[in-house]
Amino acid sequence: MRRFRRWIAALMTAAVLAPGFAVAQDPPAKPAAAPSRPAADKPAAGAPAPAAPAPAAPVKPPPISEQIQQVRAQLDNEKADLDQREKALSNRELNKDDLAMLREGIDPVADRLRQVIDNLGPRLDAAKERLNQIGPKPKDAPEAQDVAEERAQREAAVAETDDTLRIARSLLVQSEQISDQISNRRRTAFTRALFERTDPLVSPDLWQRALGDVPRDLKSLEAAAADAVVQVQRNGTPFRLLLVALAIGVSVALYIGRRHIAPAVGHRASAARAPERGAKVLAAWRVFLIGAVPAVLGSFVVGYTVDVTDVMPARLLTVFHSLLGAIAFVAVVEAMADALLSPGRPAWRLIAMEDATAERINRLAVGIAVVITGGRTIEALNAGISVGLPVTIVTKGLFALVVAVVLAIGLRRFAARAETDEACLGPYVAAESSTGIGGPLRLVGWIVVAAIAASAVTGYIALSSFLINQLLWTAVAASMLTLCILSVDSFVGGALQNDSGFATALQANTGLRKRSLNQIAVLITGFVRVVLLTAAAVILLATWGVDSTDLLASARAAFFGFKVGDVTISLSTIAVALALFAVGIVIARAIKRWLENTYLPATDLDLGLRNSIATIAGYVGFLVALAVAFSYLGLSLEKVTIVAGALSVGIGFGLQSIVNNFVSGLLLLWERPIRVGDLVVIGDNEGYVRRISVRSTEIQTFDRSAVIVPNSNLISGVVKNRVRGDRVGRVAITVNVLRNQDPVNAAELIVSCAKAHADVLKEPPPRVVFRKIGDPFLEFELIAMITDVASQLKVQSDLNFAVFRTLSEKGLIPNLGPGASIVTVQGLEPMQDALGMIARTVGTTSVAVPGRGAAEDRPAGEAPAAEARRRTPESVP
Repeated sequence: MRRFRRWIAALMTAAVLAPGFAVAQDPPAKPAAAPSRPAADKPAAGAPAPAAPAPAAPVKPPPISEQIQQVRAQLDNEKADLDQREKALSNRELNKDDLAMLREGIDPVADRLRQVIDNLGPRLDAAKERLNQIGPKPKDAPEAQDVAEERAQREAAVAETDDTLRIARSLLVQSEQISDQISNRRRTAFTRALFERTDPLVSPDLWQRALGDVPRDLKSLEAAAADAVVQVQRNGTPFRLLLVALAIGVSVALYIGRRHIAPAVGHRASAARAPERGAKVLAAWRVFLIGAVPAVLGSFVVGYTVDVTDVMPARLLTVFHSLLGAIAFVAVVEAMADALLSPGRPAWRLIAMEDATAERINRLAVGIAVVITGGRTIEALNAGISVGLPVTIVTKGLFALVVAVVLAIGLRRFAARAETDEACLGPYVAAESSTGIGGPLRLVGWIVVAAIAASAVTGYIALSSFLINQLLWTAVAASMLTLCILSVDSFVGGALQNDSGFATALQANTGLRKRSLNQIAVLITGFVRVVLLTAAAVILLATWGVDSTDLLASARAAFFGFKVGDVTISLSTIAVALALFAVGIVIARAIKRWLENTYLPATDLDLGLRNSIATIAGYVGFLVALAVAFSYLGLSLEKVTIVAGALSVGIGFGLQSIVNNFVSGLLLLWERPIRVGDLVVIGDNEGYVRRISVRSTEIQTFDRSAVIVPNSNLISGVVKNRVRGDRVGRVAITVNVLRNQDPVNAAELIVSCAKAHADVLKEPPPRVVFRKIGDPFLEFELIAMITDVASQLKVQSDLNFAVFRTLSEKGLIPNLGPGASIVTVQGLEPMQDALGMIARTVGTTSVAVPGRGAAEDRPAGEAPAAEARRRTPESVP
């Protein structure tokens, strides 16, 4: 009742305080100006000068405003509540329930204090800003009365707001300290109870005392049974007994009916082949719900009816409820194992394993559930009849040993199965186990078995019971988590990833691609998995003494912010800042695309300047978005400067190349020695500049390859820009003419070909350079200037065709025919004369002249010299 009154008072205070914070504080009215002195009070002429005026009285600060008074009243109430809790916490005899009650009301107090701090923080900043606008108080000259009054008001507002804010922050720290103390007390109590040691189970003294208490405990059991009979005789009217009988009948009908209804409703035919994953999951849910819900409902109906009719003593009522809960729990475990493992129906099994393995796991799970629930019922009976401590210790210890033995037998059967399979296959071959319980999981199982047995034998009964509970709840949570994850993957992921009607309709209506839908499905399933894993972790951690309230408080502190120096860091602020940054980037890119595609093409600017403007606009937008995000995070210029100083250290150690490329990119965009569209030559690469960014430049070569060149190479290296000043290019081709032709005529013919081409400039005109007098050719070079360097290869090809055709028609380049070639061999005249003498001596009619490519018949006795004279350049094949 006292807590309810405090809650009502806090709500009324918050209701009164809320309107006060919505209205800004008005400055107190200035005092009326002092009335002017009448003329009669002025001193007469010749009278002595009056004495100097007395110094002005100090200005009194105004009283505390009404809003601050309301806040102070609220803080006084919160302080009284916290002091009361802190005083109660000093009691060392508090149990876990008392600590939980003390912990419950701290979070609302802390939330109200945070709200006060959030409201007073901006108000204090505004008051300080107003005070700073007045300026410092003059030291030498007197200050005007109205300025002094204004200064006093502002100083008073700053002082009262600052003091109130300090009190609120102090109370918030006090609430957090109390919460930490309660959490530490609860963890300490949990650890102390968990590792509390009793007499070992192998102690003869324990068994002797337990046997001595058995007669008294049997009498207690007989007394409890007698009380039950008396209770039934006193309250068991025919109507109440009929209600109990009907409830038991309904429960039995539900238990029996679920075994016959579940297979029919589950629609899991053993002859079915390869059903879809969605059908498997739906069938598993049907089997689980039909197997578990009737059992739980039947136990609830019987328990509620017995409670209402009051036909059972209070101390046996707990035992009866424990028995009903044990029956329902065994049914739930059986339904869950049947849903996931599907014994006898491998086609419907959600977890891949052999049928024999599934059957063994099913029996093991049901067996452990029966043993655990039976032990818990016996413990409830011991508590109901108030048996002695030795009997309780022995009962719990034996129950723990039975659980360990059952679990060990199950693990041993899996190991025996694996050994049998390996023996049938011959020598041992390391392979993945198909039994469904892998080596690591079996190892963990054996560790749990050893821990439970050792704890029970050595006297740590509470620890053994805790391990059994953890084994139970971990298995249940893992089973439910597996079924939920499979359901999410099947329904959410399958609906978006497969060619279902929903995915097709969504793709047609939204315009999303199938790949995008697959990515959305992966994100959704991943998010749901994280949520499910978090929920399962919270449930499991709760059994380890970790309060969910502490977890929620830590998550809320991380989400709503915690202070690091003068900066408040929170996930919510970071998320909003990232959202603002993303929106700014989207707007900047939209503006950049508008400049690139709409506005700049409509101007007379060249392509390179348009690219520079668009690139600079994009980076300016990026910087603006970054500044907005930093501003929302509360990072001032000073803090950004500190971060920049830290980055400069990093730049000095390993980021020189990145900064060098960045600065080089800025120079390229500003000086523009290379522009987009320019034809450049960088080392062995020649191509067109396609994009210039602040880090690198993209050049597209003639083979359609993209070459990424760091900007520092363009600034510090040698770059040939073929279109730096204009797009005029130069073409040079080499032409060989036979030596016996007129070089002037040949030059005129070559120049005429160049002048006839449309892309060759008239000024400067094309010209021919006589390069070399060779044997048997004369070498010329045609040099022509063209209008666009981009057409250099085309013009060069056209000129080659035209020159060849013209010179061939004029006979300056003979038609050699297919397969013919010209071979010039110099310095063989002495050898030719020697061979001629030999031929005359021998009298042969043909001689093979080296270097001529083929034997030629000639009359005997013809001198080689005469033959040489007869051969002219025109007749050289």
